[in-house]
Amino acid sequence: MQCSKTMKKYLNLAGSSLMALALLSSCASGSYSSANGGEVTGVPAPTWSEPTPYGMVLVSRGSIKAGPQEADSLWGLRADARGVSVDAFWMDETEVTNAKYKQFVFWVRDSIIRERLADPAYGGNEEYKIEEDREGNPITPRLNWSKAIPWRNPDEDEQRAIESVYRTNPITGARELDHEQLNYRYEIYNHTEAAKRKNRVNRERRDYNTDRPTPTDDPMISKDTAYIDDNGVIQRRTITRRLTGDYDFVNTYIVNVYPDTTAWINDFDNAYNEPYMRMYFSHGGYNDYPVVGVSWEQANAYCNWRTDFLRRSIGREGVYIEPYRLPTEAEWEFAARAGVSDNKYPWEGDLPLTEEKGCFYANFKPQEGNYVQDGHVITAKVGTYSPNDFGLYDMAGNVSEWTSTAFTESVSTLTSDLNPEYRYDAAMEDPYKMKRKIVRGGSWKDVAHNIRSDLRMWEYQNEQRSYIGFRCVRSQIGFARGQKAKK
Repeated sequence: MQCSKTMKKYLNLAGSSLMALALLSSCASGSYSSANGGEVTGVPAPTWSEPTPYGMVLVSRGSIKAGPQEADSLWGLRADARGVSVDAFWMDETEVTNAKYKQFVFWVRDSIIRERLADPAYGGNEEYKIEEDREGNPITPRLNWSKAIPWRNPDEDEQRAIESVYRTNPITGARELDHEQLNYRYEIYNHTEAAKRKNRVNRERRDYNTDRPTPTDDPMISKDTAYIDDNGVIQRRTITRRLTGDYDFVNTYIVNVYPDTTAWINDFDNAYNEPYMRMYFSHGGYNDYPVVGVSWEQANAYCNWRTDFLRRSIGREGVYIEPYRLPTEAEWEFAARAGVSDNKYPWEGDLPLTEEKGCFYANFKPQEGNYVQDGHVITAKVGTYSPNDFGLYDMAGNVSEWTSTAFTESVSTLTSDLNPEYRYDAAMEDPYKMKRKIVRGGSWKDVAHNIRSDLRMWEYQNEQRSYIGFRCVRSQIGFARGQKAKK
């Protein structure tokens, strides 16, 4: 399968941007000489520069009164705004598009093909896997992405490997990707849980109160793991066991990455939305439209892949870099309202259109049954409407957006007022209501009230909707430079 010109343009832009990320070390000599007359002057730590990540804008640190400030009995809203502060972060200026998410899908497809090209069952070409370092020492095997897939003129074994990720549609006879195979496996180290005193491997450091004896029992730790069974079905498990070491905080996930295109049918009863189901993700005309039909789990997988893609591209495998991730609810609201507590929307005022000219600020449903008054029937191309004062597009309407924050009715009372975040990694056996995640911003199918930036909504983490997408953020390293929040 060949990439479109639009896709190639994106790949080239992204590649050049990633390669521009240069890490600059400020080397400390480690010397403790008396060159400074015996005075302590400090040993500088390594530092590195962080250019603007591709397609992102900097949201400087600031504070805001988060949540509705006025009660509304008509909508059942109560005034529960509270002050919160967030540190600086980079945020995608637009929602993740079909083209950008398709790069992830194609990467998973190509990784499967490379695995099979190295498999003896498909010819066993060892060039597709790297198993030794430059000195000839054995390493954990990894795919060789510098070895191109022979899309043109493959031999018989190579052809079988390539065709193995495709299927023939039994109804239409068309050749298409076998979506069921497109599984992405990744691991996440839970730094937060590992850092808690109660979970320290060294028992003597779990409690600083010397009046109490050193604990003799290790705490119980829960971790997520996953595997694919003999029938090709993803099996997820949450293991609970006694703490044994750092590896107990490594969680393994396997996620099928293909969007659920049938959401266009299942979200709307008795509606003819088949063209969207067939074309929205696959047709090039929708390249720059926000990806939909992506679950919270798939959005997290994309963030992890995007981080690894950056790390590999700059040649820094094994080195920590700030990861791409979903925004916390507080980060999302602060960014959407441009740091202005009086803003109910990403703009000033209480209406999603200008009264003078009747121009719309967002893609939503202006009237009952009238989706087209704002110029669009479903989603709009990202960046169609003007950005807010932070330079962010479509923070209201177009598609609702996943956040990293778990939902519970009392979430506001559970979180700190400094970088607030409530996470709950639901186990498979947990009640379904514990698998709710917060979404923000409203969508193309919502009325004006529901695209307000100060309102909280939720969806189940495994649901895939035709009106929910996402965008990524990265924590900003060092002192924030850029636009300042309005007072």
